[in-house]
Amino acid sequence: MTTIDKTFVGRRSFLKRAAAASAGVLSAPAIAGAQTARTAAPAPAGATPVMTAAAEAVVSDVEVLTADRTGSDFMVDVIKSLAIDYICANPGSSFRGFHESVINYGGNKSPDLVTCCHEESSVAMGHGYAKVEGKPLAVCAHGTVGLQHASMAIYNAWCDRVPVYVILGNQLDATMRRPGAEWAHSVQDAAAMVRDYTKWDDTPLSLPHFAESAVRAYKIAVTPPMAPVVLVLNAELQEKPLAADVKLAIPRLTVPAPPQGDSGAVAEAARLLVAAENPVIVADLLARTPAGITHLVELAETLQAAVIDQGGRMNFPSRHPLNQSLSNRAVVANADVILGLEVADFWGVVNSLRDQLTRTSRPITKAGVKTISITTGDLYIRSNYQDFQRYAEIDLAIAADAEATLPSLVESVKRLITDDRKRAFQSRGAKLAEASQNALDRSRLEATYAWDASPISTARLCAELWGQIKNEDWALVNGTGGWARRLWAFDKPYQWIGGSGGAGIGYGAPASVGAALAHRRHGRLAVNIQTDGDLMYAPGVLWTAAHHRIPLLSVMHNNRAYHQELMHVQKMANRHSRGIDRGRLGSELVDPPIDFAKVAQGLGVHAEGPITDPKDLGPAITRALAVVKRGEPALVDVVCQPR
Repeated sequence: MTTIDKTFVGRRSFLKRAAAASAGVLSAPAIAGAQTARTAAPAPAGATPVMTAAAEAVVSDVEVLTADRTGSDFMVDVIKSLAIDYICANPGSSFRGFHESVINYGGNKSPDLVTCCHEESSVAMGHGYAKVEGKPLAVCAHGTVGLQHASMAIYNAWCDRVPVYVILGNQLDATMRRPGAEWAHSVQDAAAMVRDYTKWDDTPLSLPHFAESAVRAYKIAVTPPMAPVVLVLNAELQEKPLAADVKLAIPRLTVPAPPQGDSGAVAEAARLLVAAENPVIVADLLARTPAGITHLVELAETLQAAVIDQGGRMNFPSRHPLNQSLSNRAVVANADVILGLEVADFWGVVNSLRDQLTRTSRPITKAGVKTISITTGDLYIRSNYQDFQRYAEIDLAIAADAEATLPSLVESVKRLITDDRKRAFQSRGAKLAEASQNALDRSRLEATYAWDASPISTARLCAELWGQIKNEDWALVNGTGGWARRLWAFDKPYQWIGGSGGAGIGYGAPASVGAALAHRRHGRLAVNIQTDGDLMYAPGVLWTAAHHRIPLLSVMHNNRAYHQELMHVQKMANRHSRGIDRGRLGSELVDPPIDFAKVAQGLGVHAEGPITDPKDLGPAITRALAVVKRGEPALVDVVCQPR
């Protein structure tokens, strides 16, 4: 344990002296007035001075208003011990003590305070940041109302299995609450509203309790399966003065090694894969670290097996000859062994659902296919929020972290390969490489359709972007549709971070800013293909990017509608034989159309648009890139086709 024992001087000692001096100045007129009422007789030589009753009353009424050290200072020491780099927060009085300690006692350095305009943006920034940096930042939220704002983003992070470290202010002691709003913002069980979709929460009652719980919360959050945690800070615990000689210990953080698969089960998985004629590997939330992509490439190349990257993380290079993601249904249909690595919806991999008046489903695999699953999803599940998808009948289920299990699986596979199997693998790999190249050629051809159309095609938007960033050290931190993943060459672990997890709108813009914050220290170009409806949930995050000089290139996919929902309404109208003409009502963002360039400019971000002529797109991106390269955010508003 680390013991903190410091003598605190500085601002608080100065304030204490200033307060005492102020009390003396304010008391002087009263004392002078008492003296002028009558002339006091001189005291006898050697007599002890006697204080007048008025003076005694003044002295006894002087209230100590400052403290050299408070609980929140120690809390900052604990947070610093966890190497948390940033705290994203919209300010709130319930954590005012902690806030003040971060910026003054902690020097606003490691962690740095990032000013946010909405708690949902704060958490979503943490969501994007953690997927790039591999560790959480902290988020402060204010009482009941702050957590209610944050809850949607917490749910996204929960579904995406991403660690976010939420620090929630609260005034638990009812006798200490200020009259008015503090009652509405305080609660008996502060974390109750998000307990179904957080991994752990606690409300420390003492500073030693806080130290243990703060370290424990971090440990729980980053141990697979990862998820958000909530630590509730009582206002009294933050603001209560501490004795100068108090000694408080900080527990040492030890993060457990992720759970690996049972050796016997791994050996059986290897046997099935080596014996297969058409093995398929499906990866979703696999790559927690850069090692994930390395291990998967090694396994795929050893087997010369087809890989389908579902895109929950950057799992596999997009131009690798074994990547068959663009032909996933056909590949699965031909498979005799399917290995799922952290696949959230294995049922959806092997089945097809028909969304018609009566929903029906059918298997898409051939008879006799063997299925293998390696996932931490089997280790942790909740009942109320059912993000776990339909039950899949798995032949060999290994409850373990897939990334941690891959090295032993690779070694088991290598031990079983004979020369005959190696020749068969090479022949299979050649066919897959040809199919991969054909799929890429087909995508390039299809991207030329409607090349000069207005509104601008999403394929051209992605192609124009790719032409200007491909020689940079780039990362796509948020995207729409599939054109970027079809046309761009993703080959580095940080170039894609996946989606929102819970499909909650309002994730894209703040998660992009959080991811760009993480990329900033590495000098990478962060690119965000930003949807219009998503940005309108909390556009204030653009101000956060401008204020903190977070370089981010945002290119709007502005189809002037919540288009997925528009299609759902049109489907219902068609199903009811009413035509689709009125299906746009309630889903379009027109009359008036939103001028995102003006919105961004008003928040301090360089912006251009709306761009409707495809010939204007390239030059606008060039100008925006110049702004981002000098360390500031920029936005280009592009009016696009729906998909």
